[in-house]
This record gives sequence, C-alpha cells and structure tokens, in this order.
Amino acid sequence: MATVVLGSPSEADDVVQVASERAWRAIGGVDPRRGFRAWFLRIVANTARNHQRTSWRRRAAELRVAGHPTVGVADPEAVAVSRAEREVVIAAMNRLDADARLVIALRHFEQLSEQEMASVMVCPPGTVKSRLARAMARLRAELVREVPRDD
Repeated sequence: MATVVLGSPSEADDVVQVASERAWRAIGGVDPRRGFRAWFLRIVANTARNHQRTSWRRRAAELRVAGHPTVGVADPEAVAVSRAEREVVIAAMNRLDADARLVIALRHFEQLSEQEMASVMVCPPGTVKSRLARAMARLRAELVREVPRDD
C-alpha cells in the first residue's frame, strides 16, 4: 500500500515502520465490526500521504515490481513480453496522482471490497465507486498514450 502511494519501495519501508508503531500505540481503536485489516491499511495510507506531503525529496519514482521467475514457461519471449507489459503499467501508474494510485491499489492489489475501501478511505462506498471509476479512466488514458496503436 505504501509503495503504491509513494511510488518508492525504499521510502515505503520507512512509512510502514512508522505506521506499525502508530498502530501498536492505537491498537485499542480497532473497531471489531470493521476489522483489523481495513483499520491498519487506513493508518498505512494516511502515514504514506503525510510522508509524501512533508517530504522535501519529492520525485517521480518508478514502482518496482519484484520479478518472480515464471515456473514452467519455456518461451523466453513470453517472459520478456510480460515484463515489458508490467513496466508499461508501472510507468502509467506512476503518472497518476497519489489518490488515484491508492484507490487502484486498494481494489486491485489488496483486493478490498468497496465497503472495506470506504473504511480505509473514510468515505461512503458510493464515493469509492466514483473515485475508482475516475482513477481507472485516467489509467486507461495513460496506457493508451503509452502504447501506440497499430491501425
């Protein structure tokens, strides 16, 4: 979550550490009806946003996705295409603002429901739905811009 918001795995480690310390101190604030996961992800997301706002080292860093070797793939071309596609998506994600990256990450990386996302983002589920739709539209536009069409 922090990596997606910040766009940098190295900064994300520090943010997750700070968020974990904050969560530990506030563990009594977990609402059993909403669950620990949504509560902790909200702390991580807010800590990442705060870090981003106050950081003097703002930069447009690429998200680095850990390359997992593909087991059983005999075709090196397929592996190369997969990596190239991932790099295109990462570059497009990095051109989005932090809020758009957050909502996409909650839905597609963390696989949270709209209700869980609403809890993390502290907004109504309808707002989550519209923010996700706008963020996905921006991501699509970035991907179209990135990949030339063969007409």
